[in-house]
Amino acid sequence: MNPRLELLQPYPFERLRQLLAGVRPNPTLSPISLGLGEPRHPAPELVLAALRGSLAGLSHYPATAGAPELRAAIAGWLQRRYGLSLDADAQLLPCNGSREALFAIAQTVVDASRPGATVVAPNPFYQIYEGAALLAGAQLAFANSDPARNFATDWEAIPRDTWARTQLVYVCSPGNPSGAVMPLSEWRRLFALSDEFGFVIASDECYSEIYLDQPPLSGLQAAAQLGRSDFRRLIAFTSLSKRSSVPGLRSGFVAGDAALIKAFLLYRTYHGSAMSPVVQLASKAAWDDEAHVRDNRAAYQAKFRAVLPLLQDVLEVQAPDAGFYLWAGVAGSDDVGFTKALLAQCAVQVLPGSLLARDSGGLNPGAGRVRLALVAELDACVEAAQRIRSFCLSMKP
Repeated sequence: MNPRLELLQPYPFERLRQLLAGVRPNPTLSPISLGLGEPRHPAPELVLAALRGSLAGLSHYPATAGAPELRAAIAGWLQRRYGLSLDADAQLLPCNGSREALFAIAQTVVDASRPGATVVAPNPFYQIYEGAALLAGAQLAFANSDPARNFATDWEAIPRDTWARTQLVYVCSPGNPSGAVMPLSEWRRLFALSDEFGFVIASDECYSEIYLDQPPLSGLQAAAQLGRSDFRRLIAFTSLSKRSSVPGLRSGFVAGDAALIKAFLLYRTYHGSAMSPVVQLASKAAWDDEAHVRDNRAAYQAKFRAVLPLLQDVLEVQAPDAGFYLWAGVAGSDDVGFTKALLAQCAVQVLPGSLLARDSGGLNPGAGRVRLALVAELDACVEAAQRIRSFCLSMKP
């Protein structure tokens, strides 16, 4: 067996299941889960129609590079959304959701034979970053979030000697769980570090289309604005899961540096990660349409408008820049204890923030916070917020 498998930690939801194994939710209330960040809005009809109409594609092997029509649709979306002109044949690839691609990029980029091979990731973080780095033979360095800046990643906390060993940096903007969006000034700093030390930047942007006010800045967009139109050492990851509420479609794309895309295509050809022709046609329909995305975004915006006023005076919480999470502080309580008591008394499940982070620099930056995923229907989110409010008020002396 691969000995590196022993380095992997249980996924947060498995750890949560174990923590809650002995907790009996209040039987007088219907259970509401805000724990799992799984979009639950109905899949758009145009995607379902495309799936039904493309079943003949099951009779053909797909190309790893994807059909030209899909690549053209993705390039068109990048032009409309960010004003970018990418070469659809050389600068982008479809992928089976951003998750598998975020894992695979580390296997492509990391050279474990180099002493001290390091991958830098935000903290808290999406656990795929950690598993990808460890199975590629690298060590992890974590950049903790900064509470003073809406829990944005503090890249300045990484020492120069760590940057010197770094081969890959994972960026998550909009962030999971905080929803913080990296401004152009931070992208400028990270690009300068990449130029100095030669590491690749993997920009996870799967929440980019769920926002309250301003459309989030993409890493590719930031690069173009800073005159880096070749996107050197930069690759961005985007998914239809949140944008179009189709997590089961497993569809997204990567785009950026043509040299990285070429190497990634070679790896993926051997990895067997070609997207089904049926999924490709459904994905093209989704990328070509924005009406369903606006409706999806408006549904999330309505939840934030309804839920935040109920929680802001009982939890330390504010509106995120983007995404569908609330990253809430539970003053006077540990996040695991709060989660257990909330489930037992109110039948509402949330995710303890400490499960999304690792101890780094003498602290766990997720401790004392919980993540609330506003993925249920509006009425259920409001009911959950009302229960949380009553629960918090009952705990006050």
